[in-house]
Amino acid sequence: MAEKKLSPMMTEYLETKKQYPDCLLFYRIGDFYEMFYEDAKTASSVLDLVLTGKDCGQAERAPMCGIPFHAADSYVTRLVNAGYKVAIAEQLEDPKLAKGLVKRGVIRVVTPGTQTAEQGLDETRNNFLMSIFYDASGFGVSSVDVSTGEFLTTTCAGVKEVLDELSRFQPAEIVCNQAFMISGVDTDYMKDRFNLIITELEDSVYKDEAATKLLEEHFHATLQGIGLQDRDLARLSAAAALSYIYDTQKNTVAHISNIRYYASSQYMIIDNATQRNLELTETMREKKKRGTLLWVLDKTRTAMGARMLRRFIEQPLINRAQILARQDAIEELCSHYIDREEMSEYLNTVYDFERLLGKICYKTANPRDLLAFKQSLHMLPDIRQELRQFKAPLLQEVYEGIDEMQELYQMIDRAIVEDPPVSSRDGGIIRKGYHEEADRYMESKLNGKQWLADLEQRERERTGIKTLKVKFNRIFGYCIEVTNTFKDLVPSDYIRKQTLTGSERYTTDELEKLQNEILGAEEKLHQLEYELFCDVRDTIAENVQRIQKTSHYVALLDCLISLSKVATSSNYCRPEINEEGRIDIKDGRHPVIEKLIQDGMFVANDTYLDDAQDRIAI
Repeated sequence: MAEKKLSPMMTEYLETKKQYPDCLLFYRIGDFYEMFYEDAKTASSVLDLVLTGKDCGQAERAPMCGIPFHAADSYVTRLVNAGYKVAIAEQLEDPKLAKGLVKRGVIRVVTPGTQTAEQGLDETRNNFLMSIFYDASGFGVSSVDVSTGEFLTTTCAGVKEVLDELSRFQPAEIVCNQAFMISGVDTDYMKDRFNLIITELEDSVYKDEAATKLLEEHFHATLQGIGLQDRDLARLSAAAALSYIYDTQKNTVAHISNIRYYASSQYMIIDNATQRNLELTETMREKKKRGTLLWVLDKTRTAMGARMLRRFIEQPLINRAQILARQDAIEELCSHYIDREEMSEYLNTVYDFERLLGKICYKTANPRDLLAFKQSLHMLPDIRQELRQFKAPLLQEVYEGIDEMQELYQMIDRAIVEDPPVSSRDGGIIRKGYHEEADRYMESKLNGKQWLADLEQRERERTGIKTLKVKFNRIFGYCIEVTNTFKDLVPSDYIRKQTLTGSERYTTDELEKLQNEILGAEEKLHQLEYELFCDVRDTIAENVQRIQKTSHYVALLDCLISLSKVATSSNYCRPEINEEGRIDIKDGRHPVIEKLIQDGMFVANDTYLDDAQDRIAI
């Protein structure tokens, strides 16, 4: 393609496309994101869009399709779910103020493992990006959920252990070094089995000094402080994950504030095949929740709780003390039915703290997101009040761990109106009385409506046109509309602005003056409201660790209540934990089959297993 013949805009488009060859490029032009050439052909096929053409300075028109900018999230989600990456190039300056070509640049890249839009996420499960680093000494495996900030890392000795981690985390995307791709691992199997994409990163990402610097600067701590000293495999995989997130998000990721190293020996190891056969969280054939252990146990009320319960099931505890602590909490909740149900109702109105925080830190949260955050904070004092009476150590830990953050609640309540718009740019966000200058603009805007009403009444009386109306049009501004029936009565000082089928639109010197005053105040008010909204949003973002800690304990409480509810309704007993290599079950009932069988026909069975004899008694 002879680029020298292209139009300036198309030349800029192709320069941007060169930087993101593995992505579909959404290129902002006015109120649309446009795609060109092969990207347009691909997107039109996947999204069922009409493929058109655009003059680009060459003999042939460039294939083109487009979507409205305000609907971009849903289209991006469809493309990402189909396995594509999408680079979004935004206008970086106001077209009205631009001299020549409007400056554009890619503001983020959306991939299966870095999605943050609600449309692309299942609120009941994490969306993990997994980073794998391989060398002759083994594998480093890191998993991060960009939407919640959860970040975990470990090391594996061989491919089987890596597959077990894949089964444990079910990532949407893998990034890895070149050595992993040629290590003998069956990447085609991984893609098909786990429905993911694999991206090979440049070797420069894995340089020792650069990796260490990136981690220490991001977490504001030394390697020892984040638990990665002398853990080179985990360190390099974690740094690669963080580097990829920076490259795609092009934004602050302050909510990724902690990284936790874990050993697989901390949990029961359930390999890939066993997890599938047990149907713990999805059935083998239909990939559905119904008919699984999760389906039986999930009575959670919050999205955070649902995600944590899934992890409980996929990563069973093996530490006796931790198991007993969980049992003690569930038993006490079972014996306090009324208090448990009260807390469950409170939890029902708690939104997804983790993902709300992610949007706040990414600066994509809208006014209604802040209202949801406020509503969630509102319930925390009531939840803690109910928890005060419980004695189980784990429930006491939950009580101590929940931070009510009422100063944040009060700030949002003072600042944001009860029913704000979705957009943070259109005004109508800030409460009257919160900011003196904003109040003055609001007063001018309110007076402006009365000024227009008075003008309309005066003009009706002056002209004798009873149907005369003062209207607003986004293109032409304020105007006086007169139907054709009365246009002969129009005064000579009326200036025609627009001709319609059944009417004419005019302006006057007085109306022009009012328009300048009203629209000037409104424009300044919208800008000030946006700035005040950003101040509130950024203040919340400064409390990342407090919010994440509270979110963890709210989720834990939700899980414990859910398990307690199921234990009560199903008449489950508390098993005794022994370390004698023996399982002895009397009148055991399969939790899933019992629920699937109709009319209570399930027959309880005894089961005995031990490690001393090569037999099983059922």
